[in-house]
Amino acid sequence: MSEFIQLHMLVSYPPSNLNRDDLGRPKTAMMGGAQRLRVSSQSLKRAWRTSDIFTDALAGHLGIRTKEMGTQIHRSLTSGVSLAGILSGVKDAPVTFKPVAEDKARKWAAEIAGGFGKLKAGEGALEIEQLAHFSPEEIAAIDALIANLAATGSDPGDNDKKLLMERHTAADIAMFGRMLAASPIYNTEAAVQVSHAVTVHAVAVEDDYFTAVDDLNRGDEDMGAGHLGETEFASGLFYLYVCVNRDLLRENLGGDEALAGAALRALVEAAAKVAPTGKQNSFASRAYASYLLAEKGCQQPRSLSVAYLRPLQENDLLGSAIGALKETRDKMDAVYGNCSDAHREMNAYAGEGTLQEVLDFVAGQHA
Repeated sequence: MSEFIQLHMLVSYPPSNLNRDDLGRPKTAMMGGAQRLRVSSQSLKRAWRTSDIFTDALAGHLGIRTKEMGTQIHRSLTSGVSLAGILSGVKDAPVTFKPVAEDKARKWAAEIAGGFGKLKAGEGALEIEQLAHFSPEEIAAIDALIANLAATGSDPGDNDKKLLMERHTAADIAMFGRMLAASPIYNTEAAVQVSHAVTVHAVAVEDDYFTAVDDLNRGDEDMGAGHLGETEFASGLFYLYVCVNRDLLRENLGGDEALAGAALRALVEAAAKVAPTGKQNSFASRAYASYLLAEKGCQQPRSLSVAYLRPLQENDLLGSAIGALKETRDKMDAVYGNCSDAHREMNAYAGEGTLQEVLDFVAGQHA
């Protein structure tokens, strides 16, 4: 039976607009008959996956998600710079092979990119229709093919263009999955499930009417503002749930236990420290988790969001939220039996436990 790691977090954000809907308002959800502020799972995973924590901890084991790989392959072929050099964004990356003529470069780039998804309509199109997540091994294979094509001048054969790989060491793909509609055999089932974060209390979204002043307007002719605008914001204490199938994570990484452990550490640290980037320049709404409960065991996973089905209204909101979470966990253990084999807590509100202890707990193979 699979081993699961479950994370339950409480994080408080001041006035903010971290994750907007199609109208630019903070996303919301109805829960327990009350409107709650919401941050989507996709927004959270994107923030974590692109964070410095992930980049530093998992260097060389992160993929790239894009529709534009064909365009980057074309740039590599016509410039003589390796694909790795192009993707790094480093200026003045060294030329490593003789550049290829435009007509051949466009043809080859389209053929290579087409192996990862259907090309967009239109003559000379290089982008594919859907986002594809490229592993480091696949990018290296494309780079090797580019160098070979440039050296030989020959068109790529059918086997040359079979660059998708079932096995790879992309920790982000192993955690969050990959779906390729045109090549489902190369899909990766996500080992990490992330809930939408919702507030533990009812929330009303507020409007902020703001102005910007023209520095050179001395008021000689017009005393008005240079710009008028309106934006929406809200604040709240969020509950977030994350479930990790540790066995599937290890399997997705080809059995590499050390890499799986590093991925778990990066995931938990990013979840505890990294906020979505929406409207950060306007609100500076960065926050760390105030409470983190990590559980480990082979039991069927369960969220503890029911602790907040009735919105909290207490003055000591954080203390009440922590108490409600613990009480719900204990009551579930009482009626179902222990829902985990072991757990660790970090409680910044009470100054108890440490993030390092939680990281060591989740990354270790045993409780």
